[in-house]
Amino acid sequence: MAGDTGDKDTGTAPEPSRRALLGWGGAGLALGAAAAGGAVAAVRSGGNTEQAADSGSAVPFHGAHQAGIATAVQDRLHFAAFDVTTKDRAELVSLLKEWTRAAERMTAGRTVGEGAYGGPAEAPPDDTGEALGLRPSRLTLTIGFGPSLFARDRFGLEDRRPEALVDLPKFPGDNLDSARSGGDLCVQACADDPQVAVHAIRNLARIGMGRTAIRWSQLGFGKTSSTTPGTQTPRNMMGFKDGTRNIAGTDEAALDEHVWAGRTDDAGWMAGGSYLVARRIRMHIETWDRAPLQEQEDIFGRDKGEGAPVGKAKERDEPFLKAMLPTAHVRLAHPDTNDGATILRRGYSFTDGTDGLGRLDAGLFFLAYQRDVRTGFIPVQRSLAASDALNEYIQHVGSAVFAVPPGVRDKDDWWGRALFS
Repeated sequence: MAGDTGDKDTGTAPEPSRRALLGWGGAGLALGAAAAGGAVAAVRSGGNTEQAADSGSAVPFHGAHQAGIATAVQDRLHFAAFDVTTKDRAELVSLLKEWTRAAERMTAGRTVGEGAYGGPAEAPPDDTGEALGLRPSRLTLTIGFGPSLFARDRFGLEDRRPEALVDLPKFPGDNLDSARSGGDLCVQACADDPQVAVHAIRNLARIGMGRTAIRWSQLGFGKTSSTTPGTQTPRNMMGFKDGTRNIAGTDEAALDEHVWAGRTDDAGWMAGGSYLVARRIRMHIETWDRAPLQEQEDIFGRDKGEGAPVGKAKERDEPFLKAMLPTAHVRLAHPDTNDGATILRRGYSFTDGTDGLGRLDAGLFFLAYQRDVRTGFIPVQRSLAASDALNEYIQHVGSAVFAVPPGVRDKDDWWGRALFS
């Protein structure tokens, strides 16, 4: 699992939604419910972070940065990558404006347009309706632009592609499915209620019909990393705490250094934005479950119960990398091993049934935000792909990279305005 860089120091409603306690169904239901604790959550708006315990509350949509990056990680995910099917630049701009207005309403817990009923009976309703009566559930919607959007002879954006938005190299062990990779656009919907997240993607897809089409999507449950280090560190499906000391949503200095694109970076329109790498990582669960405990701990470089680094007593004790095996995941992912490379993680577990042979199609949907993919994800993953003992039990099967623009400042702003201006 790329980049366990967490080892670096570094309208509202008063009641939570009952569905926040439910998983996606099947195996995901049981596993997700176990991870859906009542931890205190941080609500981020622009550069400020405040504490909020209400999982039904709304996260402000407007700000210098898009919500859903440094925001306290929610319990559920619906991630969708889209192909742009229109060839008309004006239609694409119109779509982004419409999506922005819809996102403003849905993140506040409101219906899209005039709503799911009460409009003209002879026309489809503006909102699909499955989120009626539900709380905002800290819904965040985060958009990104893929490299293919900047291709020549499409929308006149070829000279606007940031240098940091590179095509990822093929790493040893990759077995990427093109049907689960790439995309012109992406939207990351995170919420504490799965139905709220699914509703958001469904309505954006409906609005985009005729101009975009979903290329692939992924449901996630049981967050595997946290931007609020004071809360319980989540566990991945291998049973290990994941993302210890991930960049905190309140650590402005670390965010400015490692996550937010700067005004002096090559693409001025990206200032305040970030770069996202999404990787679907299949875990060979049945093989892992037969591995002895000591082997599992040696592979990660941490004990399974407390999460303490090798030779240490507590999870957050500073790791002594040389005490770990040279192939230990924590050692290879640590910033000290990778010239300081640091990323912000927002991963989720997934289970998508079985593969036809009775084996769980399960693993980690890995989301990493960084200021520059070339100095963030790529060096870390090169280190892991070359030597990580965990590679025997995992395989990267989907991949995408996106430029995530800065936040929507106010009611007159819209997703990607600076890019198209």
